[in-house]
Amino acid sequence: MQNKKITIIGAGNLGRSIAKGIVQKNVSQASDITLTKRDTASLDDLLSQGYKVTSSNTEAAAKADVIILCVQPNQLTEVLDELDDVLNEDQLLISVITGISIAQIAGQINKALPIVRAMPNTAIAIGESMTCISSSSKEGLAVCKQLFDVLGKTLIIEEDLMQASTVLGASGIAFFMRYIRAATQGGIQMGFDTDDAQLIAMQTAKGAASLVLENHSHPEVEIDKVTTPQGCTIEGLNEMEHQGFSSALIRGIMTSYNRITKMKSTKDT
Repeated sequence: MQNKKITIIGAGNLGRSIAKGIVQKNVSQASDITLTKRDTASLDDLLSQGYKVTSSNTEAAAKADVIILCVQPNQLTEVLDELDDVLNEDQLLISVITGISIAQIAGQINKALPIVRAMPNTAIAIGESMTCISSSSKEGLAVCKQLFDVLGKTLIIEEDLMQASTVLGASGIAFFMRYIRAATQGGIQMGFDTDDAQLIAMQTAKGAASLVLENHSHPEVEIDKVTTPQGCTIEGLNEMEHQGFSSALIRGIMTSYNRITKMKSTKDT
């Protein structure tokens, strides 16, 4: 990926996070990355860090090796119409747009360039994203995976699972943040000040995830290492389950999934 020119069309929160992660992990230099947004004044901080910034999608895309589409779904048709004349078959088009299929994108452009769908999350800004990718282009997948591998973990999936990956991986950031917030509130109630309670909650959450990742174990295996007969941990866990902890989390995930699939079916009709 070194020396490749990367253009990010739509520099919102996710687009900015991708750009920052690319530079932080030395995938490319800031000067090789162009970000587009109608209101470029909001990108002044990135401009001062060496990134290129423009309000012209066509200008940015014409010079790119890799184009990452980060716009809202309702903006895509207009953007692709705008880009169609400057796209070429040597470029790679990566879409991180929720609910838009590869076929839909291909149907709106007149160039046979490789298209990859990717769903990272905002932890990409610190190189800790979970990114699911899908494409029928082996070359496109290889380049995309090479890019996102250094920005966290990647998983190649079938395209019909992209909606589910959006909920579990991208929306999942918010779900885990809500747990950290609740744990912090519990810590405050027990007597810690806010900063200390949040630090304990955050590092504990990070450690829990790291144990499962590093040990290649099941969460229940790690739970068993903490629980003792008649101990405080098992009593707390059982109370959470009595109050519907796992059920509420699964229901929340499935509610998000049902919402995103409903949005897709509405677009398809």
